[in-house]
Amino acid sequence: MAQSIPQTAKQWNVVGQDGIASLKLSEQPVPELGDSQVLVKLHGASLNYRDLVVAQGTYPWATIPNIIPGSDGAGTVLAIGKHVTRFSPGDNVVTALNPKLIGGSFTKSLSDFGLGASLDGTFRSIGAFDEQGLVPMPKGLSFTEAATLSCAGVSAWNALFGLPGRPLSAGHWVLTQGTGGVSIFCVQFAKAVGARVIATTSSKEKAKLLEKLGADHVINYRETPDWGVRAKELTGGVGVDFVVEVAGPVTMKQSVESIGYDGVMVVMGSVGSGPADKEMPGLLDTWMNLFTARGIWAGTRLQLEDMGRAIEANLEKLRPVVDPKVFKLEQLKEAYEYLSSGKHQGNVCIEIS
Repeated sequence: MAQSIPQTAKQWNVVGQDGIASLKLSEQPVPELGDSQVLVKLHGASLNYRDLVVAQGTYPWATIPNIIPGSDGAGTVLAIGKHVTRFSPGDNVVTALNPKLIGGSFTKSLSDFGLGASLDGTFRSIGAFDEQGLVPMPKGLSFTEAATLSCAGVSAWNALFGLPGRPLSAGHWVLTQGTGGVSIFCVQFAKAVGARVIATTSSKEKAKLLEKLGADHVINYRETPDWGVRAKELTGGVGVDFVVEVAGPVTMKQSVESIGYDGVMVVMGSVGSGPADKEMPGLLDTWMNLFTARGIWAGTRLQLEDMGRAIEANLEKLRPVVDPKVFKLEQLKEAYEYLSSGKHQGNVCIEIS
């Protein structure tokens, strides 16, 4: 049965470079549907650190003026263009951050295609998206849960399983940082394959969540400034196999202290960055400590599909963690403020009615 399509949709735009003050809500005509596009009624979205820096005008990759922000969204297909073959009206779908990155290696030209930065994103009620930039929504998830997969979920999946020939395996040690979306997903994925997790955090309250998710050891980095040394001690002095580095210059020295020979440090963010630490590790440290440093930007559509199937097959362990404080689309500015405060535990999500 054909679904009725509204004439207008609510949407946010980034109209300047003044952070949260640059966000503007309006009602606009529903976008015209291209031949290879899918019209989606969005029901859920989630925020990432990149959304904050896009609004600040400091995002290091391609952006365009007046962009609709947000890379992460989940919803229901309303209509399809005449060349679309992958979806039908009524299907539930999840957006991919980069609709051109289907699989394989990243190339410089692909950095020009980022949902919520150079392509209109998900902080709206209805959107038209390239059919190649959507995947089926895993069965058993709510729309807000599914909306966490586009950036945080697939980034964690890529961090642990994306290095050719060296995926995370049972018995490996993984070190995660904090209780943001990527770090929480890493704990869940690691425990699901039988790996051991050392997690850092700043409070007893956040430590409880990490323990509930199965972290083997939790270190309060405020109480233990040399947490990297402590992490290596917990492995019997061998060091961890994977460090998922999301904080940046302020934590990298301790990340290097924690890692074992032939380990992998996945660098994927700088949410804790400030003035560069004079003791921040350099390339020579990879030789001195015999580890691999790998930078990643989210993941491919094929990885997003693989991850979705894994979650669907193991919902009990891999259900996305959504922060209890969920916002409405009209409350997007408050959601940005909440993410910026660092008080969240898991993914900060938006319900779209």
